[in-house]
Amino acid sequence: MTLKIRRIDCARDDARAAVQALRDELSPKGNVVSPEGRARTAAVFGAPLSPEEVVERILGDVSKRGLAAVLEYTRKLDKVELRPDQVRVSEAELEAAHREADPELLATIRRVRENVLTYQRAILPQDVRIEPRPGLSLGLRYLPLRRVGVCVPGGAAAYPSTLLMTVVPARAAGVSEIAVVVPPTNFGGYNPVLLATARELGVTEVYRVGGAQAVAALAYGVEGIPAVDKIVGPGNLFVALAKKQVYGEVDIDSIAGPSEVVLIADDSADPRHIAADLISQAEHSPGASLMLTWVPDLIDKVASALEDQLAHLGRGDLARDSLERFGALILCRDEEEAVGLSNQFAPEHLHVSTADPERLLPRLVNAGAVFLGHLTPVALGDYAAGPSHVLPTSGTARWASGLSANDFLKRSSLISVNRQGLADLAPDVRRLADVEGLTAHRLSVDVRLE
Repeated sequence: MTLKIRRIDCARDDARAAVQALRDELSPKGNVVSPEGRARTAAVFGAPLSPEEVVERILGDVSKRGLAAVLEYTRKLDKVELRPDQVRVSEAELEAAHREADPELLATIRRVRENVLTYQRAILPQDVRIEPRPGLSLGLRYLPLRRVGVCVPGGAAAYPSTLLMTVVPARAAGVSEIAVVVPPTNFGGYNPVLLATARELGVTEVYRVGGAQAVAALAYGVEGIPAVDKIVGPGNLFVALAKKQVYGEVDIDSIAGPSEVVLIADDSADPRHIAADLISQAEHSPGASLMLTWVPDLIDKVASALEDQLAHLGRGDLARDSLERFGALILCRDEEEAVGLSNQFAPEHLHVSTADPERLLPRLVNAGAVFLGHLTPVALGDYAAGPSHVLPTSGTARWASGLSANDFLKRSSLISVNRQGLADLAPDVRRLADVEGLTAHRLSVDVRLE
């Protein structure tokens, strides 16, 4: 079966429209929902509601009825019947999973944890105190959030790596309470590898709840699940929309869409490497995989390598579907055009597979994470290097950043003056207060200088 992946030649008159159509499809407005998800929505709600309508209904219900609504949607959407005492994974279950886990896996978890901790602690900001003039002291103080919620997917596969890439940065920042929500599936709340990883990372709160109802439980708090200050972690469209709607009640990391990679390649790149990198994101299903090159022969070579590798991969059929729906091999007129298109796409992952990637780096300004060189696959960032793999998607890397320990900190400015410092600033305060008509602001200064 021949792979029907898009091929776009930027020299053609219709190339701009083709690229724009691809960008629109991969944007948050694309509403990428599997056919199974749409069918389930119609069955549960009795109407083909849009994803936004589904999420709004679930959030409203959970805010009113609490845990009862969470359990009802778990039964209807996940087809799992849970009693209230079964929602939280017990300490005994966590310890049993850890005790029975593969020792080599636990050793890997420990090594990756150290990699992540080393990186995340290195980038933490420092408190600042300055005295710009006599009598005036200014500062900035950072404090960790008290309690955060972590969403871990568990529908199609188990993701212990997501625990590592969310929990460890939070620990590096000093967060004391971490609540993990994961769907009540064999890949989620009943997965021994996931539970063993949670136990290894010191997580004591794991709840068998997924989807929008999990986000609602974390944001509003329900019986047995206290509300959090911030919700982080990836999920499907319903999780993303739920996080969007509860923002303001709590903080969130981002509104994540399907996984994506843009790969810039020149004639020094190995087509087999490129094909493997494109498939690695497509196998998330859905996942978007784009190659930008100005080397015409590379298009055919990569297409051939894709065919060869898809035939031998366990998730090859899923990856093939994603490549045909959301993939593209784009022939640019030159390097400059490739850089420009990459910045327009603002991808989650940007892999620069060229002879001298550092030369292009200053011009590549929009990306969640940048992978430099032929020997640096995206999988290193997904699993082991140190930066979190929770990254901005759907073009939001134009302004958003990947999750880090810094996102679990809040900051407060500090201001202190003595009498001379107050007197020095008083004329400017009075003038601005008079302009704005805020007489009490002026009085609060004047009364101290009488």
